[in-house]
Amino acid sequence: MPENERVTMAHGAGGAVMARLIEQFVLPYLGGFDAEVGLEALDDAAVVDGVVFKSDSHAVRPIFFPGGDIGRLAVAGTVNDLAVLGAEPSALACGLVLEEGLALEDLRQVFMSIKGTCEEAGVSVVTGDTKVVERGSLGGLVINMSGFGRRSEALDHDLAVVRKFRSDFDARWVLDRNLRPGNKIILSGTVGDHGLAVLSAQEGLAFGSKIVSDVKPLNRVIKKLLEVGGVVSMKDPTRGGLANALNEWSGKADVGILVEEEKIPIREDVRVACEMLGIDPLEVGNEGKVIIGVVEEMAEEVLSALKTTKEGKEAEIIGEAAEGFNLVAMKTLVGGKRILAMPVGDPVPRIC
Repeated sequence: MPENERVTMAHGAGGAVMARLIEQFVLPYLGGFDAEVGLEALDDAAVVDGVVFKSDSHAVRPIFFPGGDIGRLAVAGTVNDLAVLGAEPSALACGLVLEEGLALEDLRQVFMSIKGTCEEAGVSVVTGDTKVVERGSLGGLVINMSGFGRRSEALDHDLAVVRKFRSDFDARWVLDRNLRPGNKIILSGTVGDHGLAVLSAQEGLAFGSKIVSDVKPLNRVIKKLLEVGGVVSMKDPTRGGLANALNEWSGKADVGILVEEEKIPIREDVRVACEMLGIDPLEVGNEGKVIIGVVEEMAEEVLSALKTTKEGKEAEIIGEAAEGFNLVAMKTLVGGKRILAMPVGDPVPRIC
């Protein structure tokens, strides 16, 4: 690595560049701790002594955007990362870095949003810290939200259902590496909404309709799916979008994934806006969606349960894990197939 190489925005945007940063700098120095689910798993959270733990920093610009703000984002993002492992989120710690000159009324609005989203998710902020830095350093405000949770009562039922159909399945948590050939892949709703909403606020763009962020906590929905059973893996497709999340799954589980383009729900205004801007909606981050790997025998039942919720009414089975290759492929609208590669990074900067 050249001595003069520097951090770029791509290093924090999900995708291949960020993955290399983690591989070259994070894992060699911070890995190796003996945990039930540790850092090397690179899952959405860790498990230590039965406690599921997550820490996430949020630096969205601007701090208020259509459909949400940095406070709602911080709570939802942390809660969702706990829930997708099969945990029941319990409590949060909130670390604030404030920029000199931030309007106190803006700060009040952020705290109101944190409070409301915590009530929605059924969690509380129980500790935290506040720092202030010089004017011009941050763009207003950065939040670190950490959280912990414990094993959901519904998880044991879920995994028992999985083992009815897969006798060799021995995982204790819902992890990326659990995905197996034949598992169906469900997407809970439209992709690209959050990234396009933030971009419209960053650049003052109008797309002819109101595109709003999908940011929301999903822990109650996820618990409902675990109560149905058959879920083996879950992930919220944030930075780098659906394309990045599917490639992470494929790499960690060492399976191929085949999805159908026509099955992937995308709002028409988001699709048109992405075409205008020359970006791929499958690479744009989301903050209120989840992809779910399910044993084939339970896929329709899980999908039906998801569609009964307001968060999952547009859910679809978009594809399946497959044998014979170890990458992500997509059957296109015209009937061909193309590789859906891991993006370099999310095309929209500072969306979370």
